[in-house]
Amino acid sequence: MPANVEIKARVRDFAALEKRAALLSDSPVQVICQEDTFFYTPRGRLKLRQLSAEHGQLVYYERPDLNGPKRSDYLIFETPDPEGLKTVLSLALGVRGVIRKVRRLYMVGQTRIHLDQVEGLGDFMELEVVLQAGQSDREGQAIAQTLMAELNVLESDLLDSAYIDLLERN
Repeated sequence: MPANVEIKARVRDFAALEKRAALLSDSPVQVICQEDTFFYTPRGRLKLRQLSAEHGQLVYYERPDLNGPKRSDYLIFETPDPEGLKTVLSLALGVRGVIRKVRRLYMVGQTRIHLDQVEGLGDFMELEVVLQAGQSDREGQAIAQTLMAELNVLESDLLDSAYIDLLERN
């Protein structure tokens, strides 16, 4: 199963963080509107990410709820019919909740920097260090720690859970 080392943090100054991310990035920003429908599951998390009427991704992932860089194992299934798949999964599993966001994606080497404006929750940043074959969690954590420092992300801003968990707490 593919894996990332991830962190998630609240953003205090979105414009300043966006400038720092742009300076570090290997490519221009991609702005992506996403709607993630989360489903009830006995373990892990399962979401259908709708990117357009004809493009969706079913994403299953397992990740501990801890602050700081942590491993996330995931599988992604592409679908040309996200609405049809959402109907089936909603009936079979039940909908846990829906997260809508505008994501700004920056690439820095093997790391995806996500600057997210999440409806009803606020502004956040995620780092996803995509682990390469043979690369250890420790190496991914070191990359994440370095980028956190370069982006001026404070330990006190780190979060331990997914957006859906934050939405449920509100």
